Amino acid sequence: MGSLQVETPISTIKHLDQEAPFTVRDDDVSPIEQVRLTVLNTDDPTLPVWTFRMWFLGLLSCGLLSFLNQFFSYRTEPLIITQITVQVATLPIGRFLASGLPTTKFQIPGFGSKLFSLNPGPFNMKEHVLISIFANAGSAFGNGNAYAVGIVNIIKAFYQRSISFFAGWILVVTTQVLGYGWAGILRKYVVEPAHMWWPSTLVQVSLFRALHEKDDHRMTRAKFFVIALACSFAWYVVPGYLFTTLTSISWVCWAFSKSVTAQQLGSGMRGLGLGAVTLDWSAVASFLFSPLISPFFAIVNVFVGYVLILYIAIPIAYWGIDLYNAKRFPIFSSHLFTSQGQRYNITAIVNDKFQLDLPKYEEQGRINLSMFFALTYGFGFATIASTVTHVALFYGREIYDRFRASYKDKEDIHTRLMRRYEDIPSWWFYLLLAITIAVSLALCIFLKDQVQMPWWGLIFASAIPFFFTLPISIITATTNQTPGLNIITEYIMGIILPGRPLANVCFKTYGHMSMSQAVSFLNDFKLGHYMKIPPKSMFLVQFIGTMLAGTINLAVAWWLLNSIENICQDDLLPPDSPWTCPGDRVFFDASVIWGLVGPKRIFGSLGNYQAVNWFFLGGAIGPVIVWMLHKAFPKQSWIPLINLPVLLGSTGNMPPATAVNYNSWIIVGTIFNFFIFRYKKQWWQRYNYILSAALDAGVAFMAVLLYFSVGLENRSLTWWSSNGEHCDLAVCPTAKGIAVDGCPVN
Repeated sequence: MGSLQVETPISTIKHLDQEAPFTVRDDDVSPIEQVRLTVLNTDDPTLPVWTFRMWFLGLLSCGLLSFLNQFFSYRTEPLIITQITVQVATLPIGRFLASGLPTTKFQIPGFGSKLFSLNPGPFNMKEHVLISIFANAGSAFGNGNAYAVGIVNIIKAFYQRSISFFAGWILVVTTQVLGYGWAGILRKYVVEPAHMWWPSTLVQVSLFRALHEKDDHRMTRAKFFVIALACSFAWYVVPGYLFTTLTSISWVCWAFSKSVTAQQLGSGMRGLGLGAVTLDWSAVASFLFSPLISPFFAIVNVFVGYVLILYIAIPIAYWGIDLYNAKRFPIFSSHLFTSQGQRYNITAIVNDKFQLDLPKYEEQGRINLSMFFALTYGFGFATIASTVTHVALFYGREIYDRFRASYKDKEDIHTRLMRRYEDIPSWWFYLLLAITIAVSLALCIFLKDQVQMPWWGLIFASAIPFFFTLPISIITATTNQTPGLNIITEYIMGIILPGRPLANVCFKTYGHMSMSQAVSFLNDFKLGHYMKIPPKSMFLVQFIGTMLAGTINLAVAWWLLNSIENICQDDLLPPDSPWTCPGDRVFFDASVIWGLVGPKRIFGSLGNYQAVNWFFLGGAIGPVIVWMLHKAFPKQSWIPLINLPVLLGSTGNMPPATAVNYNSWIIVGTIFNFFIFRYKKQWWQRYNYILSAALDAGVAFMAVLLYFSVGLENRSLTWWSSNGEHCDLAVCPTAKGIAVDGCPVN
């Protein structure tokens, strides 16, 4: 883990994809080498951005992505369609509109004598950037959908209770925009300074430049995108409807159809996935996003952590020492269990006030977790602690120096170019922050029976991300690591106010999501900074897109929750039903663990998993050991490459992600980002991102078509290939004397 590359500005530089270098003044280059190689030092302030094309394609993209991402979030293999799909797909559409819309100029009442046109000229890069920002809001800044919709899902689908659409809408929009207030205030610290370079934005910058350069190749990027999209669209009908077993090909289960242990090892969706693969792109890109856009070093880190956890730690804990009576439960499951291996009846321990019914809880006994689910929380604790110490030891001095440099150093070329545009008044952010907090307080006071969270809980939940947004933004802007606050927030509220599941998830959402949204907001602002987008345009597009996306997310959720029978109830759904809601299942179980029952009865003195708290200490100490080894053996260059936050957090998406998702993601990512990148770099540079976008889009369109053509009519195929991966025994316990329906008794 070497230091970030910062060099003295030079006079002659060569940008990526340019034929020859060009010369600029020494003070007109970024001090960050990666930025110098990627971002242009020029700007054309005359390019129109506030155009009909931008609004039409932006709003359409935002609406479409928010609909599709919410729709797919309930499926067993959810698909997150990111802004890259829109970034590629809207280019030919924008150029088509530029060639076909009338150029007639007209006046709009209230805008004085200024003339407007539906077609002010060629489709330009700045319009394209704003459309992509709209789309990013539609994908909830890469998260797929608004986090707070999960609260509505668990209330209606899992707890079988009710919440009004109005209360749900306020919850969604306030949690999505709360962080924008203080993010706007922090822009001058983490957006304007050149040393705050936000590495992930450079991927977008390079793709924009590639798409807008003149393309004289026989196979243009637009043509390649259409062909790849058509192929992806046509193929998905096979794993999506005709031959669903292709979603997880678990040959070990086929070979050992009566062995519980073999199926635990081989199942790609319910076990360790030994040898499990997929021919379904939605399974490849479901939880870890497209492997085509993940750099190879990240894939290697994930692979090492995945192997250490899934194929070393879990087998030792389960078969080796039977940790926490692990054999009484499935090896891999996000469900909760009684001590006798039966599914825990959660609804039985919830009283009329939506709180813990202690006598009923004591009657059923303590909650038990599968071995993997228990260790998932442990590694989550370790990841949080190791992130703090790792960043402090390996990047602490660097971050401090760069933060000081942001005050002392003169403005770089990009900040000076942005001075041409009118900045956003600070009162916009103060007003947004005040209104959002006021509306959130009204929700907690006047609709308290629906959210359970007291008003002081909201203040506390807001104070946590307000404190953490600046340091975490600095960490993200300089190291591309973004620690999350979800486990910490739910742990804190579970201790303060146990027995109230809704209060816990609301506190977690306000605390974790507002910080996450603030960082995403600042990340997009840095993209606009590099692309020279007027700040007011950026802000309005982000705000409007977030409000629209949150509203559509909730509307789609409301529609599906009320139209699909037994949605999310995998024990009541048909075997081939895709509506199992894996993400919401984990969200629900977290609400039970941290909110309803409380951490004291799970990880405290009243629970079975007290020792899991030691993962905090282990995670904190781990980077110290690596750092000391690095200092003791400075010539060993491989030592600082040991990134414990990445290794320990590699399986952070499991569950709901499964082994087949990771297996296929690692394989595909290695093929494209190692072999093709290394040996066919020109092809990779031209078509890699295009292929990723086309695969996502093709699967999305066919999945929606399948739902409306055969899904609504419940027309399904029933044969060998439609009955899942044929690893039904993988969910069985292996302890002697434990009887579970459908499982052999040992």
